[in-house]
Amino acid sequence: MAHQFFFNTYILDNLPSPEVGFDVVQDLSEPRLRMYITNRGVKSFFVRKRVNGCDKRIIIGNYPETDIEDARAKVAEVLNEVCKKTPVRRKKISFKSFVDLYLVHKVRRSEDSLVKLKRAINLHFENLFEKNIQDITTAELQQVLDDISGRAMALRMQELLQSIFNYAIDTGYKKDNPMDNIAKINVDRRQRKLNKTGLNKLLAAIQKEKDTNLRSAFLMLIYGFAPKTKIFKMRWEDLDFNHDSWGDMPLSDKAILLLQDLPQDGEWVFMGRGRFHLTDPRVAWKRIVLSAGIPGVTMDDVHKFLMRALTWSPDRDILRENMNDLLVDLLV
Repeated sequence: MAHQFFFNTYILDNLPSPEVGFDVVQDLSEPRLRMYITNRGVKSFFVRKRVNGCDKRIIIGNYPETDIEDARAKVAEVLNEVCKKTPVRRKKISFKSFVDLYLVHKVRRSEDSLVKLKRAINLHFENLFEKNIQDITTAELQQVLDDISGRAMALRMQELLQSIFNYAIDTGYKKDNPMDNIAKINVDRRQRKLNKTGLNKLLAAIQKEKDTNLRSAFLMLIYGFAPKTKIFKMRWEDLDFNHDSWGDMPLSDKAILLLQDLPQDGEWVFMGRGRFHLTDPRVAWKRIVLSAGIPGVTMDDVHKFLMRALTWSPDRDILRENMNDLLVDLLV
């Protein structure tokens, strides 16, 4: 049974990710609304409905791109839509045209993520674009996957094709899914190697970084208990040093000391290029993890390690105390 509570941004932002697989939580305000939390930190709103004897799970959108109130509002609409009889479409449609429909109606991503997805589609599916989706065979799809370099990318494209053809069935363009006859590509998942010792090595390497802006941003990955995208988009106007808070979230003592020493001369706490916030300093990060002797550790690994170790509490003061205690325990 899913864990039930009233969905709000503070709780959803701080839900820990499971070590393996996924967890499910349920909204008390709209009990038909649920959320997946994967071991990679992806949070997706969904609803369940039994249709023609089959249990269907329909994704509404990823959090926080889809906010809580929008997800609640879409529940009835999504359930009504899934109960509609699949229309029979006799007119043929090209694979490229159908993929465009799929991206509009089924994909909910940030602008940058959508650009990357379209780039991958254009790169790997180009040979299918002019074919009618009704005529594409399993053998042709298998060849597309065989031509992709890298098993991880091939697996992602396989999952995408599976979803595209499932949507083609739902909309009446296909009677069956040609991807069903293709064996799932096996990929060895990367093992996260960060531990207490590695975290202290990382901290020492970060403190040697000469660029003050990068050093402070990387330290906030440890002290801030938030994913890199939120850390790098931190605004001064969202910080309240009188109440030791960042929006709805408490700040650890180390985070407050770090932030108070930074110059408050712009909109963003961590400036990037062109008066915009820091985005993805992967080159600097790679240099730091190599210096720390923990190559392969990502910025997301830091957040996931800390959130697994943090004892979460709905009480803001208790959560802040737990943050401080954890940093004292982990950092030498």
